[in-house]
Amino acid sequence: MTSVTGTARRRVRVGRFLTSWAFVAPALLFVLVFFGYPIVQNVVMSLQNYTTTTFYTGEAPFVGFANYADIFSNPIFVTTVINTALFTVGSIVLQFSIGLGLALFFKRHFPLSGFLRSLLLLPWLLPLIASAAVWKWILDQGSGALNQFLAVFGVAPVPWLVSPSLALVAVIGVNIWLGIPFNTTILYSGLQAVPEELYEAASLDGAVGWRAFWHITWPSIRSVVSVVIVLGVVYTLRVVDIILGLTGGGPANSTQTLATWAYQNSFVQFAFGRGAAISNVLIAVSLIFAIVYLYMNRKEVDE
Repeated sequence: MTSVTGTARRRVRVGRFLTSWAFVAPALLFVLVFFGYPIVQNVVMSLQNYTTTTFYTGEAPFVGFANYADIFSNPIFVTTVINTALFTVGSIVLQFSIGLGLALFFKRHFPLSGFLRSLLLLPWLLPLIASAAVWKWILDQGSGALNQFLAVFGVAPVPWLVSPSLALVAVIGVNIWLGIPFNTTILYSGLQAVPEELYEAASLDGAVGWRAFWHITWPSIRSVVSVVIVLGVVYTLRVVDIILGLTGGGPANSTQTLATWAYQNSFVQFAFGRGAAISNVLIAVSLIFAIVYLYMNRKEVDE
């Protein structure tokens, strides 16, 4: 009797195991096919001399880590790393700060708040290359709307996109404009989940304003903040279209990032092996940041 009962239990456990894997299998298959396979192929390509000749000969000689050696020894590599860091940090800090401020502002539910929030989504809905074209016209030195507005106050035309010292600032500004809707929307959703009873109880103890934000709001939305920052950094690291649409990586590589450099190696110079190597460096940086940030954030929550 005991052996029969044990066999039945094992069958139930096996059945549950197979059922759970039956639900997980489609998602796992999707990830492997559409994410895992391209990444593996990208790694393989980075170890080959993969050029346009490969498309009709089918030959891509194995070169080992030669592509990585080429990009690390290239003087542009250091410039692209610095530009990528400045572009990412500048964009994320201001996108998040402004997005959080707007989310707190809209949480107050004033008249027309819903209408204004819908307008805020417009930059997020526009095609990125269209947004880049509009901003390129706005920032044009000769006939741009921004310089024409500044001219009213006697300011000389500013070379926003053609000056090596200003181009990166201008590109960061445009990327901030594009990223604010995402930050505001996600953070606003997180704020909606904070119970009002917590604020009412805290107000009895005198915790209002900044103290209420620091002791109630911030701890309550910390998980949402982690999602926003990780997704924001990963997305910003791979921004290509905005930079290409505004400056093309120039002038003098002042706006060249790892993402745009990978694009130019792959689709301008047709050195697909080097482009794949640069992409893998970018993937590694994204993974390291995500793992370290999530680990540190989880450690703070546990403490």
